[in-house]
Amino acid sequence: MNARPALRQNDYSPLATPPLGAWSPALSVSVVIPAHGGQDKLDLSLAALAAQTYPDHLMEVLVVDDGSRPPIRLPEIRPVNTRVVPVRDGWGISSAVNTGANAADGEIIQRLDSDMVACREHIEALARWHHMTDYLVSIGMKKFVEVPPVTPGQVFQAGHLGELFNLNEAAPSSTEATIAKTDGLRKSRNPYHVCTGPTVALPREVFHAVGGLDPTVMRGGDTEFAYRLAMHGVVFIPDMDAQAVHLGLPAQHRDRERAVRAVEPYLAHRIPLRRDLRKDRGRRWLVPYVEIVLDVTDTSESVVRQAVTAALDGKLQDVVVTLVGPWSRLEAGRRSVLSDPCFELRLMRDLFAHDERIRLIDEAAPTPAPTPFRYRGPVDVPLHKATLERMIESVQKDLAGVLIVDLPDGRTARLERTSALGRALLLAGPGADLDAVIDTTHGVRHEPPDRYWPAPKQPDPVTIPSPMAVSVEPAEKTLLRRLKSALRPN
Repeated sequence: MNARPALRQNDYSPLATPPLGAWSPALSVSVVIPAHGGQDKLDLSLAALAAQTYPDHLMEVLVVDDGSRPPIRLPEIRPVNTRVVPVRDGWGISSAVNTGANAADGEIIQRLDSDMVACREHIEALARWHHMTDYLVSIGMKKFVEVPPVTPGQVFQAGHLGELFNLNEAAPSSTEATIAKTDGLRKSRNPYHVCTGPTVALPREVFHAVGGLDPTVMRGGDTEFAYRLAMHGVVFIPDMDAQAVHLGLPAQHRDRERAVRAVEPYLAHRIPLRRDLRKDRGRRWLVPYVEIVLDVTDTSESVVRQAVTAALDGKLQDVVVTLVGPWSRLEAGRRSVLSDPCFELRLMRDLFAHDERIRLIDEAAPTPAPTPFRYRGPVDVPLHKATLERMIESVQKDLAGVLIVDLPDGRTARLERTSALGRALLLAGPGADLDAVIDTTHGVRHEPPDRYWPAPKQPDPVTIPSPMAVSVEPAEKTLLRRLKSALRPN
């Protein structure tokens, strides 16, 4: 394994995976299957897993029973290392997947739904990518079919899915069209969009590093999880050899309008890149679009107040302000209020402590994840109303990782892309220059400040007429004219 090659954006072309059946796997895989009832479909899914080409001694299957009544039972045809794990805390697919991942022993977590039948090479196809490097997420393909009268024995014996299902009449997944249009996601701007489950493989350490699935997300949990994976810096890879069929049509086919409405609030609050879902003006969202980080150490309250006001009053309102300073130095207890050596710092804390848009921390986090962008600049250079909007517009053109604005006094202001920071932290060694890594994977640009801090608009010139051109009517003459007008017969 080449530990961590510096892949550009989502272009995984430099990785040369071995052909199926012509390599020797070494990593262990834990297949996590959340299940709530559906015993008949699960039996077919397990029969397909029992026939996988991936070595038995490197694969375990965890069927996570999410409150099934009657409880899930293991059928006769199943993989050698298969066990049932009950959900003890919470309910729903996310809780079940997390339960399985927490109980898993494998180095790779393979998510698979209980109503899916995978081809024989499915696990092998997705796992081979993870033998190349350890920051990939591999995605399997699926088609939707009506359930035919097929038995687990027939599934186990079948050489390929076409022997069991009429694939010509199967409904394709909408993600496959996106994959094709973006050169296998190599040219995708947001590849996490297609990582919707239910067949995804990733390193166990990466699964836990991003916190697993969010049990509070009832719809769209796979997409929200994939978004956090993107912020972590992973590369998404679809594998067309990892084919599977989904037994039955998806919920969107049954009630598309309600399915779309049900997922919208979850994604709107948690995926800031979905700008189409954040059109309500004046709203506050769970995950902001930009974190504005200002170091206020040894800075007066008046300067910080001006900077914060400018940050919150820009055209882009979907922000949070982080003030970095020695806040932990502010001890409680008796003190002289006016001669306090930390007077300015306490004043700032008392001024901003109750505004939910402002955070006070001693040290900025390595990345602002899951917030997709972070601005860092001098606290005494307040943002212009258009600064953030224009900086994001600039980096979104080519998906640059960092935009550095060179200020006239030699200092800099910068906008950082969280996914690029995450990638750099995965690839860089201790003390490494993160910008150098980001320049390789996403690009770093330097630009002058004029567009981001435009000069104030000059007022239009005022023309004062010449005194000779002004005709001043004497007051007596004006009065006489008005009287004549008033006395004139109608």
